[in-house]
Amino acid sequence: MKWIIIFLCSVFGCYSYAQQPDRICDVSLLKDGDLLFEVSPSDNAITDVTQGFDGMKIDHVAIYWDKHVIEATRVKGVDISSLEQFIKRNTQDNGEVRILVGRITSDYHLRKTIKRAKRFLGLPYDSLFLPDNNAIYCSELVQKSYVDKKNRLIFSPIPMSFHDASGNVTDYWKAFYRRFSMDVPEGEPGTNPGELSRRENVKIVYRFF
Repeated sequence: MKWIIIFLCSVFGCYSYAQQPDRICDVSLLKDGDLLFEVSPSDNAITDVTQGFDGMKIDHVAIYWDKHVIEATRVKGVDISSLEQFIKRNTQDNGEVRILVGRITSDYHLRKTIKRAKRFLGLPYDSLFLPDNNAIYCSELVQKSYVDKKNRLIFSPIPMSFHDASGNVTDYWKAFYRRFSMDVPEGEPGTNPGELSRRENVKIVYRFF
């Protein structure tokens, strides 16, 4: 068993992050319902206007379930893929895997949550980040899927942020929405993966880098 753990860690570089920073772990420690946050190696349009756990550049989130992930991506929309594929997609050329594992600390109903998430399968990715249209983006999938035993959402929406640290909407987002003859939906209800990683009911328990 020991050599298996060593092999996994040599491949994935997986270490406990928050509670036990020195503990080596393997993917079997993941629990259904965990959130997998992608940490970008560089700044981008999303990380320029949002803040992740511990200041990290988090630009995507997925739901872990039964050795698979349920996620909304620009390429496939809402889809299920294997954990192996997800890890491979997030592996840098130097072998570094940039994923944080967030565990829900508030009471939620796993079966109902996964059932809700699966209802979104096949929907296109919402590149406009608008509420309540026939498309969905990554953190919106999480926000609209996790419920308690009474089907109450455990993540409330927040005002959307397209502004930088100075409070100004960035030129990128102004130009982006101009192409669609739209105003930037600053302040509209929504969510983002970085903010989700900082929620009081999400605890970052492991990292893969």
